[in-house]
Amino acid sequence: MTSDMDQVEPVSGRTGGSEQSESLRDLVMGARVVLWDFDGPVCRLFAGYSAHRVAGELVDWLESLGLKDLLTPEEQVHPDPHVLLGAVDRSHRKDLVAEFEERLTHEELRAVPTAWPTAYADPLLRTWAALGAGLAITTNNSPRVVRAYLASRGLLACFAPHIYGRTQDLRLLKPDPYCLDRALGAMGVAPAQALMVGDSPADVAAARKAGVPFLGYARNARKAEQLRVAGAPTLVGSLEAVLRVLGE
Repeated sequence: MTSDMDQVEPVSGRTGGSEQSESLRDLVMGARVVLWDFDGPVCRLFAGYSAHRVAGELVDWLESLGLKDLLTPEEQVHPDPHVLLGAVDRSHRKDLVAEFEERLTHEELRAVPTAWPTAYADPLLRTWAALGAGLAITTNNSPRVVRAYLASRGLLACFAPHIYGRTQDLRLLKPDPYCLDRALGAMGVAPAQALMVGDSPADVAAARKAGVPFLGYARNARKAEQLRVAGAPTLVGSLEAVLRVLGE
């Protein structure tokens, strides 16, 4: 079995090593704007506050309302709270969806103090911003949570006001490109002049639909395989590789 901390190679893809490095360099140096997924590339939000526990508590809340059957048996034990949010959205009960989303936001906010910064993310973000690139967050997490975390790290100025997170219309979560399109429109940049940094198949799909070049961040071999299957052409196992390109 692969440990959660097993690292993939610093740069990987479908071509040889030197070509992979050149692909990374082209992506990084060609980006006027960088669109960041939040949970993964910027930090591990639930590193110290178990997402599995949060999911279980949300299922218990639904059960207390007599609504547990809104979830399939697989969803009832799923460790990802966002999967449960999507399942509740299927009910088309706006009041229930709104309350469930607010409860999830509350749990995300509780996770902020124990979130782990992704290695090299803080200096990379500051360096990229100092070099003149526009930075935006495009995430399925609550924008309130993103702002709280970035403020705690002294990074809010790198992004503000360009934080595009979960809205009340859950159909617009990634893999829908809505949050990416909002960022591009607000920043006045064509998709080809941007770059998205993400760590999930949903990020790959959203970037593809928006026409934005994609760089995958894979902190372990499992994540790398998921991204490769989803079609991500260029991956890094550490953001240090990106920071080195900016320093060249």
